[in-house]
Amino acid sequence: ELDVDGGTDRDIFDINEALGLDLFEGDIELSGERSSIIGDSYRWPHVIPYVLEDSLEMNAKGLILQAFEQYRLKSCIDFKPWEGEKNYISVFKGSGCWSSVGNQQRGSQQLSIGANCDRIGTIQHEFLHALGFWHEQSRSDRDDYVSIVWDRIQDGKGHNFEKHNDTTSDFLNVPYDYTSVMHYSKNAFRNGTLPTILTNIPDFMDVIGQRMDFSDYDLQKLNRLYNCSSSLSFMETCSFELENICGMVQSPDDSGDWQRLSHAPAGPGTDHTSMGECRDAGYFMHFNTSAGAEGSTAVLESRLLYPKRGFQCLQFYLYHSGHERDQLYVWAREYTAAHPNGTLRLIAEIKGSPAPYWQLHHVSLNATGKFRVVFQGVRGNGSSNGGFSIDDINLSETRCPHHVWHVRNFMHLLNTSPAGEAGKIYSPPFYSSEGYAFQVSLYVNGTADNPLNLAIYLYLISGANDDQLQWPCPWQQGTMVLLDQHPDIRQRMSNQRSVTTDPLLRLESSSNYFWDRPDKVGSAATFPNGTKFMRGPGSGTSAFITHQRLRSRDFIKDDSIYVLLTMEDISHLLSTQPTSVAPTGKPEVPAICPDNPCENDGVCVVVDRAPVCRCPAGDDWWYMGEKCERKGSTQENTVIAVSSTIAVFVVMLIVTVTTAVCLRKKYRPKKEHGESLRLEE
Repeated sequence: ELDVDGGTDRDIFDINEALGLDLFEGDIELSGERSSIIGDSYRWPHVIPYVLEDSLEMNAKGLILQAFEQYRLKSCIDFKPWEGEKNYISVFKGSGCWSSVGNQQRGSQQLSIGANCDRIGTIQHEFLHALGFWHEQSRSDRDDYVSIVWDRIQDGKGHNFEKHNDTTSDFLNVPYDYTSVMHYSKNAFRNGTLPTILTNIPDFMDVIGQRMDFSDYDLQKLNRLYNCSSSLSFMETCSFELENICGMVQSPDDSGDWQRLSHAPAGPGTDHTSMGECRDAGYFMHFNTSAGAEGSTAVLESRLLYPKRGFQCLQFYLYHSGHERDQLYVWAREYTAAHPNGTLRLIAEIKGSPAPYWQLHHVSLNATGKFRVVFQGVRGNGSSNGGFSIDDINLSETRCPHHVWHVRNFMHLLNTSPAGEAGKIYSPPFYSSEGYAFQVSLYVNGTADNPLNLAIYLYLISGANDDQLQWPCPWQQGTMVLLDQHPDIRQRMSNQRSVTTDPLLRLESSSNYFWDRPDKVGSAATFPNGTKFMRGPGSGTSAFITHQRLRSRDFIKDDSIYVLLTMEDISHLLSTQPTSVAPTGKPEVPAICPDNPCENDGVCVVVDRAPVCRCPAGDDWWYMGEKCERKGSTQENTVIAVSSTIAVFVVMLIVTVTTAVCLRKKYRPKKEHGESLRLEE
């Protein structure tokens, strides 16, 4: 198995230190004097232009786009491919992981995602720097919350622990955040084995330095700094804790109702949100199929929703305590000018036998106009003692994961599994959208060399489509997400890693390709049902998540964990940056001209099959012409305007003088003969 990070959970600062980089605070690039980020001049627009340079590793390119999706889901910050704007972020593979702080107003602003920096939390961290944030422990009030042990810091690195005063940093009236993705780890820049940062509340010693996702306070600061009142791709969340059930409505045309309950006789005994741990709280919606006639229905509809992107992911938890012939459908009620009362379109039938536990479901939608999500329960013809229960609904304009691996009785596995091969479990087989078969493994108690961690690896396995597929497998990015089961998708801090199949990567000490056909480079394996297959070599990390972090938050809930899996083709990122997200869910490839005829750094794109130059522009200058060959400026425009005014005045003066002379000549003879002039109507 290939450990993509060498089996160590190296932080940003460890990576940069190993490369010999001497950056401010470990990963901040300063140009000249330290500059304040307080002030609007250091803010980016809400839609930030970017360029993904070809030097980036393919896995990093795909992860950067995933990080952008997290910004869209949890803030009002968006990203767009650069189209000639004055200032933009140029993301490249430099030495290490680093960024400047704030918009430096210098045109192309570099942000490095180097080797081993391809983790979504690291990318979020560096982009938060670019958006204007310093490290959390450099706040002016940090001594109230952490203690710096100066004699444990490497010689010459003490400046990295300096505090910012109130003129260079603003913590936006948000409390100190031990869980921030911007906080140093306890061992940053240490000269031995003892920590350099001690949290004044000891319980947070192993919390600081997380690189999983934004914390709640990270998002509060980001949204305050950029005046965000809502998120871009978030639509709805509902855990049914309030009696208004999030504005959902019961249909008057059905024969039954969904009831808001805290428990049901045949299950569930508790809701999913709090799992019964909160007194006078913990509700879900339940449709009882033990009463009523066969075919009786209950319909629950969401409030009106207004999509922007044309694709959505509906996620919810289901507890099925009824009969296997009971049915649950998800519909979309869509409103158009021709159908102002809405028309129903079936999206999915939720299938599965009754089970005494909550189960996570995802449903992909593609609504493009005003709509409602509709849950319809139907009583079957079998004898039921319970019914359907739903809880913790989330709807967002994001892509659903392709597959879900539900691991039950996880605490038993965690308490009894040995480290190493004997404690490894495998997922069922899955297929990618391109037809490649794959599988994931978990070392529940770590590998033999790295215990007390959850290790995770991805493998290609022999499948039904292998004869029709391209080998070695080219540029499929597999993303493995350990789900934080917080009821609100915006507050989740899930842990994820991605690996990408490089078709030129070779097996160690072999001429074979790592991602070649499993029946060529793999080993024999057997599924639990006895079916034999071939499993290729695995790629992943033995330092996926520590057991301490695994037990925190809501990774383990209802004695279950969920691993969300997606494998998608990212070959379109090989030599060009993406533009917007297409209806297929993949970033579109911009129509860039094969040869760039544009001068002065103009960008050539194909519009209606013809090359068009998009010329760069600044506040008081711009390039123009078919090839951006001519430069204009405010000063030149002023000169042109004044010159034009003078020219028009001169011409009008000449016309006036000429007219006067002609009239004088015309009427002079009549005056000489004594004739009088008069006006005639």
